[in-house]
Amino acid sequence: MPIVLLDTNVWVSAFINPHGAPARLKEAWLAGRFDVVVSIPVLEEIADVLTRPRIQHKYGLTTEDIELFLRLLQERAVHADVTGRLCICRDPDDDLVLETAIVGGAQYAVSRDDDLKSDSDLVAQMRMRGVQVLTVQHFLERLEADAL
Repeated sequence: MPIVLLDTNVWVSAFINPHGAPARLKEAWLAGRFDVVVSIPVLEEIADVLTRPRIQHKYGLTTEDIELFLRLLQERAVHADVTGRLCICRDPDDDLVLETAIVGGAQYAVSRDDDLKSDSDLVAQMRMRGVQVLTVQHFLERLEADAL
């Protein structure tokens, strides 16, 4: 089964919009179609974004729902121990995400972040490390075509 890094922006989108493409990825993960990899920095970033008062208020998120989601993610995901030494991206936070994918043995890193998906040098460096960087839509297409 493939191991996939879903970027924070994908998880947050899946949580706040249950009808979008990221939510379809979340449902596919819950159905056991692929494994996800996380690290403590990734989990902390997801928690930070989801618990922002503006986000909670705008989308009607409860602390209990967020905690349940984070616990599920923590329990079902592959965990990667990152060092923070990877420096291939403009954004150091994105380096931690990419390091999570590499250390966790992910075949795919799925993101909505242009810093990750649109930087051809970064995409090539990740491919050399065994990780394909894909958009949500491209990964869904592969998943739905059973091309994984």
